[in-house]
Amino acid sequence: MVPPPQPSSRKLIGIALILLLIVVWATLVAALARFVGGWPILIQTPFYLLMGLIWIVPLKPFVRWMQTGSFRDGSTPRR
Repeated sequence: MVPPPQPSSRKLIGIALILLLIVVWATLVAALARFVGGWPILIQTPFYLLMGLIWIVPLKPFVRWMQTGSFRDGSTPRR
């Protein structure tokens, strides 16, 4: 029986950095809540929806780095 492959250190570092990103982003949004709380609810809703989705944008290249060691996909030519 073949032992399962060991995860690379990139994955451990990547998980730690993703958690750090979430904590920093949540802290930023919580700090902005003081100002946003005075806005009308119909403006607060899209603001919090957008802020809840924006943190996902850097994850695709970051997860690619965790898997391959490169931030770019293989189809993009380097110059």
